[in-house]
Amino acid sequence: KCDEDVFDLGIPVLGICYGMRLACQDRGGKVENTPSREYGRAMCDFVDRDSIFRGMQESEQVWMSHGDQVSQIADQFTAMAKTSTCPYAAIRHNERPVFGMQFHPEVTQTPHGGQILRNFVIDVCGCDGSWKLGDFADAAIESIRKQVGDKRVICGLSGGVDSSVVAALLYKAIGPQLSCILVDNGLLRKNEQQIVLEEFSNHFKTDLHVVEAEDRFLADLAGIDEPQEKRRRIGHAFIE
Repeated sequence: KCDEDVFDLGIPVLGICYGMRLACQDRGGKVENTPSREYGRAMCDFVDRDSIFRGMQESEQVWMSHGDQVSQIADQFTAMAKTSTCPYAAIRHNERPVFGMQFHPEVTQTPHGGQILRNFVIDVCGCDGSWKLGDFADAAIESIRKQVGDKRVICGLSGGVDSSVVAALLYKAIGPQLSCILVDNGLLRKNEQQIVLEEFSNHFKTDLHVVEAEDRFLADLAGIDEPQEKRRRIGHAFIE
């Protein structure tokens, strides 16, 4: 369960599948087991096509995946959609921007689910839809330049997406002021060290140093079975 006060904050809330059932149950509705689990495509009738269902047809395909469903909604909610087996496929709060859907708008099997999510984000939440990934990159690069100035930066590489993106942004921001270090801890994927070296040699003209530390890391992990302790030891060894 979540803190039920979230539904009283006045902020937009969209409960999907279990999230809808949680909202209904917390507000005094009823949730019951269905005779058989519903999993697959279903035709959904939209009885209220305002707000989050703006632009939807009266009946559209959606994707269901649940074994429980709302059998009764509280007085403060109104039904927005239904299927032949689900009387409350979507609901809305009568006073607050709280919505729920038993189906999944985020999957490709709900063809116009993207429109539903867009309506929620823009019409309900008030976002303007102007953000672009390129804008973030430009802002991050400018911020790095201001923070670094004429200093040098050391970036630790793991071969994963996160550190590679950081290295790419740093390189675009400060170029030759960047030095990258790849620590081979003996836990890399097969040929990963060589792949990282080739990728960075092809795309970044900057210092890249490899530290062979397999023996150190594997010695620290010897005899350790618990995953969280392994992570702690790996992180500590990286810092040292």
